Amino acid sequence: WNSTIMSMKQIAKETQLCSSSYVRSFFLLWSDQCPAVVVNGIEIYSMKIDSKVTSRFAHNVITSRAVNRGNVAKEVFFDVELPKTAFITNFSMTIDGVTYPGTIKEKEAAKKQYEKAVSRGQTAGLVKASGRKTEKFTVSVNIKAASKVTFELTYEELLKRHFGKYEMFIKVKPKQLVKDFEIEVDIFEPQGIAELEAEGTFITNELQNTIKKTFSGKKGHISFKPTLDQQRTCANCSQTVLDGDFTVRYDVKRTTPDNLQIVNGYFVHFFAPTNLPNLSKNIIFVLDTSGSMSGRELEQTKEAMLKILDDIKEDDFFNFILFDSEISVWKETLIRASPENLDEARKFVRQISAQGLTNLHGGLMRGIDILNAAHEQNLVPKRSASIIIMLTDGQPNVGISNTHEIEEAVKKAIDGRYTLYNLGFGSGVDYGFLERMALENKGLARRIYPDSDAALQLQGFYDEVSNPMLIDVELKYPENEISDLTTNSFKHFYDGSEIVVAGRFVDSNQNHLSVDVRGEGADDALLYTTQQDAEQTAQAFQEQQYIFGEYIERLWAYLTIEQLLEKRITATGEEKENLTAQALALSLMYKFVTPLTSMVVTKPEEDDNEEGIADKPTEGIDIFTIVLYLRSQNFPPPQNSVQVIDGDPHFIISVPQKKDAICFNINENPGMILNLINDPVTGITVNGQLIGDKRENSDAKIQNSYFGKLGIANKHLDVKLTVTPETITIQNGDEKTVFTWLDSVTLQQEGLTLIINRKKNLVLSMGSGVSFVVVLHQVWKKHPLHQDFLGLYTLKSDKLSEQTHGLLGQFFQPIDFTILEIHPGSDPKKPDATMVVKNNELTVTRGWQKDYRRDPKHGIDIPCWFVHDNGAGLIDGVHTDYIVSSLF
Repeated sequence: WNSTIMSMKQIAKETQLCSSSYVRSFFLLWSDQCPAVVVNGIEIYSMKIDSKVTSRFAHNVITSRAVNRGNVAKEVFFDVELPKTAFITNFSMTIDGVTYPGTIKEKEAAKKQYEKAVSRGQTAGLVKASGRKTEKFTVSVNIKAASKVTFELTYEELLKRHFGKYEMFIKVKPKQLVKDFEIEVDIFEPQGIAELEAEGTFITNELQNTIKKTFSGKKGHISFKPTLDQQRTCANCSQTVLDGDFTVRYDVKRTTPDNLQIVNGYFVHFFAPTNLPNLSKNIIFVLDTSGSMSGRELEQTKEAMLKILDDIKEDDFFNFILFDSEISVWKETLIRASPENLDEARKFVRQISAQGLTNLHGGLMRGIDILNAAHEQNLVPKRSASIIIMLTDGQPNVGISNTHEIEEAVKKAIDGRYTLYNLGFGSGVDYGFLERMALENKGLARRIYPDSDAALQLQGFYDEVSNPMLIDVELKYPENEISDLTTNSFKHFYDGSEIVVAGRFVDSNQNHLSVDVRGEGADDALLYTTQQDAEQTAQAFQEQQYIFGEYIERLWAYLTIEQLLEKRITATGEEKENLTAQALALSLMYKFVTPLTSMVVTKPEEDDNEEGIADKPTEGIDIFTIVLYLRSQNFPPPQNSVQVIDGDPHFIISVPQKKDAICFNINENPGMILNLINDPVTGITVNGQLIGDKRENSDAKIQNSYFGKLGIANKHLDVKLTVTPETITIQNGDEKTVFTWLDSVTLQQEGLTLIINRKKNLVLSMGSGVSFVVVLHQVWKKHPLHQDFLGLYTLKSDKLSEQTHGLLGQFFQPIDFTILEIHPGSDPKKPDATMVVKNNELTVTRGWQKDYRRDPKHGIDIPCWFVHDNGAGLIDGVHTDYIVSSLF
């Protein structure tokens, strides 16, 4: 009997009869032997979504593993949908055990590579806005037969609180059965978790039991791990039921209105008072009734308005303004929401019809006038929230139709007194205009999608703003203690939401913070002071071992970038350039894919060059292309930190613990020789001699200089290597060997390996394993100004001793620095900041330097903090201390 079972299992496995009802009904143990479904030769055998949430900030990793079961190369797709509020922070591919990571760079720098790849007609993927809450990330790569590929995507987001709960939204769509499918969510909240739930739009009764939920104290855990059988749409089907939304919701325990957390010089403040009475509302509904709204859109609007009227409270005041070619009002003033007035309003709404053009300006101005009159005549309570909700499906085309003029007129008329919410119905609206106008008036814009549930979308938005508890909320922090504060004043606070403010201390060692909180409530003013110190935060975090690291700093960066991008929407001219520069610098520093940055993915294969570029969609643009081009690489990938000398000559110092880099230039005269590395323990010395242009550039204040000759010596091996743009000379004792850059050479002897890659670079490894790469830069032979030069890169610098010094060598030991007070500089695209390093405060500039290891012709831009004046304050001593008399 056992052998019969084993035979049937083997038959099921080999013939892929895993869904056979015959096998299923007789052999209940067969399922572990059956492979997942192979689609077009590709099997996705594992997909895992791992989410870790610390104090509302979510760090999510999606890992997908696939294998090519075919006998020819196949294209494998990694296709996921991400929340629109999330920033991608990493993407990598692992093919046959080798990992190819993504790097984040300024969008314009990636654009040229992208266009070049498109012109070649190479394999493409895409990122696009694909739904109300998500955007789509797709990448593809060709893998050979029997090869495996692992895709790993990381993204982060701050979870927002709506209707009293934080919501994490995960799109589930593997498109085929997956043998190992799993969602794991770990939550850590120092305040304690009050409730936790998880649901999925695709969850059947059978799948419901696979959702495991536990929470106790500060920790919560959700897991969802369906078997192959449970994923099937039916007993005999090979299609998956996993297609929809998986949502996790939770809230925290609140013993006080707010929660302060301080970690390593940064703080975050969560503010969400409870048990306050709601303020009464003064609402003006400004509705588009032009001809384009006729039909389904108008009926859905009327349906939504009727449901909203059911929810308006008796203490509220309201009115309707209709605009088409003309402006009409329901009442000449705001009306209290008595039962009789609500009944009359329902009759008015049912009779609304659509015709004419779109006088949007006239409708808004009339609504503002009515609100003004109500306040001036004391028709509404002094402590009340005044709101304008405008809905349109088109663009202004009668009255004032210039959107810029409308924005200015509305902003001047509102004058900060009321909040404007703009709802754009369908795809015909100028959403950018609606968004700018709303943000300028302390509100926001929202798209209403023309689906069957449009009325519910409208009602859902009203529900979010229907319960104001406070107006004019301000959280005040000590100005002399805090820098780079996110937004800390708010027109309204709504029940069920939350205010989040983050910042950093001027003194990173400060461990105490006091905050004054004030706001106007329904009965009186809310006014109190809250305090916190780092020790209290540390105590609250004692149980958080499984949560990712410096989350408060990243949360501050996330929130700051998000708000800079929002301010940028309404800014113009120099202000917009400064906001762009600040957001870009932070995006690069913290490695976020934002509308200003792109992620480049590199995979070496054969002799083609191809990179992938992943962009962050913005409203109004649908498709972004990721191009994967296959790039060759002729020297080993860097290990540990990479130190670079190239070009001007410029120095790039990678600081891995900061996930950042520092750079500086040395401006000296041609002929000068600089000591770059000197290690008395290993006996290794590297010096470089400068050359200049063929002739001086009369327009330049500082003349170009480059490394024209490098001397690399190992005293213990009695080896000296002289490298110029023409020759490579090895002197081993009394023996001398000369190669040219036209040679392809691999030379090995005891303690020394030399590889010359013809006309590209050479790789030198010596002694304990320290390695150098010298890159050859060749220019056009008849160039009137420039000449060939060299670049130096160190690999495995940790093989040098702690006594290593030199202009470059001093940075082989860990270096720490702090960046404070990022602010606009002389170049709008390059913000300045204060760097604290080696007990010095330096003014530094965010910029880029070229890394030519992989692309000697064009280089790759490396973001870094640029130290001025020949590295003064960063290097030990002054740069002239490193001038030596000879190459050896």
